Amino acid sequence: MNRPTLQTPRLTLRPMTLADAPELHRLVNDVEIARNTATIPHPYPEGMAEEWIAGHQEKFDKNIEVVFGIERREDGAFLGVIGILPEPHDMAEFGYWIGQEYWNRGYATEAAVAVIDYGFRILGVNRVEALHFTRNPSSGRVMEKCGMHCEGTLRQARKKWDEYLDVKVYSIIRSDWQAQRAT
Repeated sequence: MNRPTLQTPRLTLRPMTLADAPELHRLVNDVEIARNTATIPHPYPEGMAEEWIAGHQEKFDKNIEVVFGIERREDGAFLGVIGILPEPHDMAEFGYWIGQEYWNRGYATEAAVAVIDYGFRILGVNRVEALHFTRNPSSGRVMEKCGMHCEGTLRQARKKWDEYLDVKVYSIIRSDWQAQRAT
């Protein structure tokens, strides 16, 4: 089955190819990106981008994860990555990162709104959630702009670089999403 492509006013969320690996590596090999994500290492090893991209189709086919490269429509610039993971109980979790040179332009919010919509319309979930380290409040603002609600803080719920970190949990449920679309 073919992986989907989503369009927003300024972005194309599309399946990544091995041709994206050099730019992905350049953007993600940033200590601030790694610092604020659960699983990205720093420095980002050579060849890791290619290996990661090569596994996307299998994860999609097994309904484990849908990963999108975020591309700016006006010039085709590769901005970052967003993915959604279907989980049990009719829910899904999404996560993302945007290259630092593209921060504060609304791209993360625009991509997240599209992925939330995909979760409800295509995956048929009842709940979409996302988490962020409390030291990264900008991610929380993105989630709020998407209509998500903060459900609380999980104390020392993740370990990154030998440090236990608090995370905030945000969610949106189907009825909230439907109400937003109706307005």
